[in-house]
Amino acid sequence: MTLKWLACAALSAPLLLQTSHAAEPIPVVASFSILADLVQVVGGERVKVQALVGPDADAHEFTPSPADAKAILGARLFVINGLNFEPWAQKLAKSAAYAGPTLVASQGVKPRSMPAEEAHGHGHDHGHSATDPHAWQDPTNVKLYVKNIAKSLSSLDPQGADSYQKNSDAYIKELDTLDSFAKEQLASLSPRQRQVITSHDAFGYFGARYQIRFLAPQGISTEGEPSAKEVAKLIRQIKQDKIRAVFVENMSNPKLLAQIAKDTGVTLGAKLYVDALSSPSEPASTYLKLMQHNVTQLVAGMKLN
Repeated sequence: MTLKWLACAALSAPLLLQTSHAAEPIPVVASFSILADLVQVVGGERVKVQALVGPDADAHEFTPSPADAKAILGARLFVINGLNFEPWAQKLAKSAAYAGPTLVASQGVKPRSMPAEEAHGHGHDHGHSATDPHAWQDPTNVKLYVKNIAKSLSSLDPQGADSYQKNSDAYIKELDTLDSFAKEQLASLSPRQRQVITSHDAFGYFGARYQIRFLAPQGISTEGEPSAKEVAKLIRQIKQDKIRAVFVENMSNPKLLAQIAKDTGVTLGAKLYVDALSSPSEPASTYLKLMQHNVTQLVAGMKLN
């Protein structure tokens, strides 16, 4: 009995090892926390995702480290936003000698263009338009992100294709629910009330989707500092239009907006989450939670306008 059991165990050992190996999650590196959340949702237990730029961190000002290069080298898929959101990403992959596929998750999104004067600090020549990279601020764009992620994961792992498709389809339904929620919450606001001041110009897609005018002292990147003239113009705008919806972002320095709020007699609203998720203990630890939080706080602020 014992010898027979040992023989069976010996024969089954390679099969067990093979099954164990096949069950190992696919290592994926995403450029920032919001993308990492989307990849995890689609991939489920079949993937292990690492974000280079974590919660509450600013991808605009990110400086890669040797540890980041090592993480990419060990990945089977590198996922980036594209639209010039993380210009460091391709250089990092090249320096790490990464030879695997890179997915531009925003592929298929219709990009917004901004005049150069609205995109200061983003490394573009004067007189030219700049691409707004914050496409995830419109949940209908995120449907494309999710479909692109499912397609790439299915190419890497054909056995998991049905799982990725199922997860993608389920999440797209949640995105539709989110979009309906936002429209319902905003429905009571008049056109005059639909004005908001934020730290940097990251809500263009959100504003276009839901007919809200966003103003910011900084452009689409947080790298540049606004001029005194631009800040003074914004203060005049706030006073003239009696804008009370003023918000600071989780990955931005609050000092400038705090000073603007003081100069205009406005009370800063709750923190918004824009280019990064929050920590698990905060209210925006997933993309869906981030958007629900932002919608709720923006509506409360705009009601004061």
